[in-house]
Amino acid sequence: MTDAPTTGPAYPVQFSVDYPDRELDRLTTAFRIFTVIPIAIVLALVSAGGVGAPGGWDGEGRGFFLSSGAGGGVLILAPLVMILFRQKYPRWWFDWNLNVVRFENRVAAYLFLLRDEYPSTDEEQQVHLDFPYPDARNDLNRWLPLVKWLLAIPHLIILVFLALAALVVVIIAWFAILFTGRYPEGLFDFVVGVMRWGNRVQGYAFVLITDRYPPFSLNP
Repeated sequence: MTDAPTTGPAYPVQFSVDYPDRELDRLTTAFRIFTVIPIAIVLALVSAGGVGAPGGWDGEGRGFFLSSGAGGGVLILAPLVMILFRQKYPRWWFDWNLNVVRFENRVAAYLFLLRDEYPSTDEEQQVHLDFPYPDARNDLNRWLPLVKWLLAIPHLIILVFLALAALVVVIIAWFAILFTGRYPEGLFDFVVGVMRWGNRVQGYAFVLITDRYPPFSLNP
């Protein structure tokens, strides 16, 4: 009798989008670049005070919003300082970052035609992202946040090319939805995989919730 194959623990940043196994709204799909504008403005206001990460765009086609803690967007420098000097990640900062990243992903999923429900500012909807609250003293190396952005450079380079590929895939999916009402499942999985990769890198290098290096993979 052989032992069942074992797999390592799941990566701390978990991301998925429910596949819409139904006809999508052709009208809102056709004008998605315009219908997304109001919620994109809301996201920009929430993220006011942030600046773009190195490389400009991540693998999801979104800018990483970095903040010192004085403005909006994902808090990066403030948690970095707290981890470095106090070995602490304030829970309310974590909750803010988690909910901002979730909101970013809902808007991105809508823009990329993965779902046609209009993005909510607070409900999870069919876009699922989660990462655990870190025990900063026991689970995070206090010095590693200083160099995580540097260690993530190979990922960021790959994500630039994946983002370009995802853009082409979304354009193809746009035509497919207009003609058939369906998002081809293989194309859907690829775009979700690119977003998943980008979220893992963001969780590691910028949101700082784990010291586990992200896998070079689109898979869950």
